Amino acid sequence: MNSDMKQKTQLQFEINLLENILKSVIQNCEGKRISNIVENIRKVTAEVKKNKPNDNEPLEKLINELEGNDPNIVARAFGYFLQLLNIAEDLDQNRRTKYRSDIDNPKRGSLEHAVKKLDSHNVSASEIVALIEDSCIMPVLTAHPTEIQRRSILDTHWKIAHKLSNRSFPQINNQQSDENSELTGYITTLWQTRILRYSRLTVEDEIENALSYYKSTFLHAIPKLYNDLSNIINSKYNKIIYSDPIYPFLRMGSWIGGDRDGNPYVDEKTLKQAVIRQSTIIIEHYLKEIYSLKKELSISTLLTRVDDELLFLANRSNDSSPHLVDEPYRRALIGIYARLASTSEKLIGRNLARRNSLPAHAYLNSEELYKDLTIIYKSLNNNNGNTITILRLKNLLQSIKIFGFHLTTLDLRQNSDVHERVIEELFQKAGVYLEGKNKYSELDENIKIVILKKEINNNRPLISPWTQYSEETNKELNILKTAAEIRSNFGEKTIQNTIVSHTESLSDLLEILLLQKETGLIPSLSNNLKQDNGLMVVPLFETINDLQNSSKIMGDWLDIPEVRTIIKETQHNTQEVMLGYSDSNKDGGFLTSNWALYQTERDLVNVFNSRNIKLRLFHGRGGSVGRGGGSSFDAILSQPPGTVAGQIRLTEQGEVIQGKYNNEDIGKWHLELLLSATLESSLCIDRKISTQEDLYVKKYGHIMSFMSEYAQKTYRDLVYDNTGFAEYFFSSTPINEIAELNIGSRPASRSKNQNIEDLRAIPWSFSWAQCRLMLTSWYGVGSAIEEYLEYGSKITKKSKLERLHELKSMTEEWPAFKTLLSNIEMVLAKSNLKIASSYSELVKNQKLRTSIFNKITNEHHKTINMLRLITQRELLEDNPNLLAALHERFVFIDPLNFLQIELIRRYRDKQNDLPSAEKEQIQRAIHLTINGISAGLRNSG
Repeated sequence: MNSDMKQKTQLQFEINLLENILKSVIQNCEGKRISNIVENIRKVTAEVKKNKPNDNEPLEKLINELEGNDPNIVARAFGYFLQLLNIAEDLDQNRRTKYRSDIDNPKRGSLEHAVKKLDSHNVSASEIVALIEDSCIMPVLTAHPTEIQRRSILDTHWKIAHKLSNRSFPQINNQQSDENSELTGYITTLWQTRILRYSRLTVEDEIENALSYYKSTFLHAIPKLYNDLSNIINSKYNKIIYSDPIYPFLRMGSWIGGDRDGNPYVDEKTLKQAVIRQSTIIIEHYLKEIYSLKKELSISTLLTRVDDELLFLANRSNDSSPHLVDEPYRRALIGIYARLASTSEKLIGRNLARRNSLPAHAYLNSEELYKDLTIIYKSLNNNNGNTITILRLKNLLQSIKIFGFHLTTLDLRQNSDVHERVIEELFQKAGVYLEGKNKYSELDENIKIVILKKEINNNRPLISPWTQYSEETNKELNILKTAAEIRSNFGEKTIQNTIVSHTESLSDLLEILLLQKETGLIPSLSNNLKQDNGLMVVPLFETINDLQNSSKIMGDWLDIPEVRTIIKETQHNTQEVMLGYSDSNKDGGFLTSNWALYQTERDLVNVFNSRNIKLRLFHGRGGSVGRGGGSSFDAILSQPPGTVAGQIRLTEQGEVIQGKYNNEDIGKWHLELLLSATLESSLCIDRKISTQEDLYVKKYGHIMSFMSEYAQKTYRDLVYDNTGFAEYFFSSTPINEIAELNIGSRPASRSKNQNIEDLRAIPWSFSWAQCRLMLTSWYGVGSAIEEYLEYGSKITKKSKLERLHELKSMTEEWPAFKTLLSNIEMVLAKSNLKIASSYSELVKNQKLRTSIFNKITNEHHKTINMLRLITQRELLEDNPNLLAALHERFVFIDPLNFLQIELIRRYRDKQNDLPSAEKEQIQRAIHLTINGISAGLRNSG
């Protein structure tokens, strides 16, 4: 049996095993009646999907007959079936990554494959080293609320996965029975654990949830990935290129505790709390590792030599134990442990040492700790102990390089409108002359720029301790002052960026620069700047219009002499720009958003290259395809040439964090994919490929622009220009029920009004996924392709058949277009019009319901037909494994959809007449279905 067949067989065996155990647990805990109901629903769903895919009446009948607490139990059952399916598939994916070490044919996405490809492109080792030492690769964890699993549930998932992974396959013996008993115990625990949170998450909860991934994954996986990279490069180029720890080019970032855009619960206290908790995690890790090293490095001077520096370090520890006289490494580590314990007391306010330690001076920074451990490292290497260093010490040194005393780099983020209001109040209270206007916000943009530049260069402070300011202004000023204090105590890498959401103009960027000057983050620009002073101002361009204006705004920004000085002197000649996938999609639809982002990236590269400044793009991607989701590896490789160049940050949020980083092995593989794609995209994009991409844009760009314009019109006609669409959306989707889930600290909407404009992009996408339409990931695409085929003669003289051939060539030749269609195809395969039609029945206004759903139906059919026309096959026909996996999931997802519809109908129709206990019971069941559908679809937020 070959490895692929064995893996497939093992996966199916594990799925069946987990399903059978869950069935037995349900019967044992809830009785045979409930067990029969669950099994009957599952069988009927499977039968319907196999023989009568358009007839859901039998399934709906079973669902509608559920009464009392039965809907809750059924929702839990099918939700848990999907959670266990996820565990088995993740484990299978993890196994597949272990078959990538074939020297001659390494797995695509692996570091082996990337380095082999670099070598085939004649990329030298020195070029790889140069790129790494000038790179920044950073996944950034955010608290955007689409992860709806409780930590208790996720912890039990881990135990089930761990037990399953340690199991031999196949097994027919007593050990199998014992292991099944343990699995049954864990799954029973899962069944008897409350799925839903009964209280809304706080920012502090979100901080702790994110930090749990460092303990389980990042602290171990990232140093190992660095080690793999050095070994692979050394092996490939047959010489020692890396012996010491590598420059920390791959690090983690976070928004949690510093992202206050639309979140009233983030303030200077949460900022401090986030940093203290981060520092606690990493210092505890160092203390544990150093204590382990102390136990392990039992090397005696009676048997080997040591460096004089090491002896000095040992003697400095003041350890007087007679048992350690000839063991200087241990004495040195006792001193290091003591200094680190004192450091925790200084930074965090409490001593984190779990064992008694000697009095010692705290480290000023993590570099001092690194230098002390380097003395041990060098002494071992110099005295025949180099093989000892790879056991623990080398990874620890690499960890200190990566994580410092701060663990992760925390961004600040705020909306430009807030900055403007703060500046307006400061100017008003300080009596700044506003060219005859009463308010700063009333000024022309050019006058704003003049006044802001003048104030930035003015040594006179705007803020007075004797002046009273509004709550909003005080809050913003306190956060920035706290950031300055944190950077002073924990190091400047702790907080490096301040992101300006909704950047529409140059003044939006100058405003936060002025606020930094007023809060001590930077001096006035008339003074000399010191190295690494102040936060990088990062614009976030979100709407289609903002994306189109971004290159002009950035050109003007880079041309300001004071800004050029900041970039050159304190930002290593690098400027970051963030691109918003979610809001641009919500604004203009999927095709238009993707094309606008692509063009924006190309334009920004030209703007930055002409000024000899490095561009770092920060991709604000989400889990769903409509928000930039899909394969990160393919997405990076399909970026326009020159847009990566070793510089990339991207958001990781919601259920995607759990899916990618729920354990060390899977997390390491996803980080490896990110690193491999960045290396390939940065170093394999030679002049020939760049020219080729230019040719694609020249050859196909006019077609994309034509289709993009029509797709946007089609999308906005439905969403923004259609009277009653908001009513349809809020009635036909569980958006209001989603808003009641305790899955995040941030409100779902910017206002209490039910309109699309104020709704946040995340619950917008999440709601369409719940009702199985995924409208944000395809709507408008079919009409756009059809329009080009029928009326493309407006921009080309080619016939309709020739235009179809062009689209086929685009798919085959152009990675950006191929990836776009591939993502649409995957989403359409998860959609289900029959189920969506049942959701539309929740809309009371029949005329509105019919009108809008007909438009959606027509566009859905049109998009699928256009994809078939271009690809000459059915959806996912070229990926039968994925198609089969989806069909297996639908047997469990579909019942949850129909149950959700019935429960929402009951709740909305009778909520004013229901007793509070019954009302709460139905609400809880609805939330359970949301949880289950999200688990089944996975990348839905």
